[in-house]
Amino acid sequence: MGSGSVKNVESKAEVDKAVNEGNPVILHFWATWCEASKHMDQVFSHLSTDFPHAHFFRVEAEEQPEISEAFSVSAVPYVVFFKGGKAVDTLEGADPSSLANKVAKVAGSVNPDEPAAPASLGLAAGATVLETVKEFAKDNRAVPVGNQTGRSDDLNKKLRQLIKSHPVMLFMKGTPEEPKCGFSQKVVNILNEEKIQFGSFDILTDQEVREGLKKFSNWPTYPQLYCKGELVGGCDIVISMHEGGELKDVFSDHEIDSTNVINGKFSESGSGKGGVSASTGLSSSVTSRLVSLINSSPVMVFMKGTPEEPKCGFSRKVLDILEQEKVEYKSFDVLTDTEVRQGLKVHSNWSSYPQLYIKGELIGGSDVVLEMQKSGELRRVLADRGVIIPHETLDDRLTKLVSSSPVMLFMKGTPDAPKCGFSSKVVNALTDEGVTFGSFDILSDDAVRQGLKTFSNWPTYPQLYYKGELIGGCDIILEMKNNGELKSTFSE
Repeated sequence: MGSGSVKNVESKAEVDKAVNEGNPVILHFWATWCEASKHMDQVFSHLSTDFPHAHFFRVEAEEQPEISEAFSVSAVPYVVFFKGGKAVDTLEGADPSSLANKVAKVAGSVNPDEPAAPASLGLAAGATVLETVKEFAKDNRAVPVGNQTGRSDDLNKKLRQLIKSHPVMLFMKGTPEEPKCGFSQKVVNILNEEKIQFGSFDILTDQEVREGLKKFSNWPTYPQLYCKGELVGGCDIVISMHEGGELKDVFSDHEIDSTNVINGKFSESGSGKGGVSASTGLSSSVTSRLVSLINSSPVMVFMKGTPEEPKCGFSRKVLDILEQEKVEYKSFDVLTDTEVRQGLKVHSNWSSYPQLYIKGELIGGSDVVLEMQKSGELRRVLADRGVIIPHETLDDRLTKLVSSSPVMLFMKGTPDAPKCGFSSKVVNALTDEGVTFGSFDILSDDAVRQGLKTFSNWPTYPQLYYKGELIGGCDIILEMKNNGELKSTFSE
């Protein structure tokens, strides 16, 4: 029987023995570097005291790859529930309410059919668990169910306060001391090189901020760098501005300088710290070897095992993603070389494996790579770095063309030398109204000429677009001009 505590598992045989006894067993896969799984582990520990007759097991996923692999674990936190000698349920992600509810259903509850939402969790577990869930929600800035009034306004106010909380503010994955993705780490390094003091916010700790800021800034990825409340951009833009000297000019224009640097180190600044990276303590020979390995292939995976025989589910997941993206890569089995395994953690400031590098830059581990694939960011990065050649369809090309200028005219000939009377009339109408426009000669490209008819469902030329939307052909444009609607349409 359970003892009302959580036991760290050393082998799968321990789990099998408890499961075969027929008692309820709850198996939690977690990682020390993952804040979400740490929070879940607190709830897990409290639940073990409320249901002492069940077995509660904890597995550090990346340190026990054979157990993780046996249960197909590819991300943490992850929980497997056993009852009557077999697995009956699973839970992926940080959801303490579902955890308590599922434990109650497996181990017994006052009302096991009652969903254990945060407000009613006491029906499934004790007061201690309820308090822990409340703290979890508080730490993650969660908004209680049913309390949605003014949520959008409150969130925008919160985002504005965060953005303006420091003259230079970085929203990143992880912290400056422990970045959780290679892009965030790159921006931190650049700010350090520029000797700029900055604040930071770990968007992995707050889902509301993480999703809300994307819409607020109209910028879909992280990191995001702000200067005096204005968005500078993401990793690629910051790198480009840094290399071109523009970033220093931006800071200078906003009267931000490096006067806060003291003895080569930055003073602390709110939730974030800037700082010159301390020496890794690695010898020059080890560092040189690591750099050589990282750059031995445009795409390099440091993993447990080999592509033919991965030794952990996380490594297998990254390989699957690379194969789905049809990317050629090389790998290194860190289990075969302690010097590389331990040294790379220090060199990259990334505490776990696998680690994916593209053109010598750390991308991240399994969770980061999976998220980037789902959002399409991984393919963009691979294309930007020349690893893959993106296949552009005709629709892709047409979409870019119609949006290449706010006002875009597809015509026969050019504005200076129209090749048909209808095109000439539209050019004259736009010129008379003082409208600036771009143009494309459909006589020069038969694929565009034929494809745009289907794309726009408009069979003739010219075709006029405004902000990517079709306005119409010659007759419609002339009618709008005569009615005074043409100029007002473009000024909306």
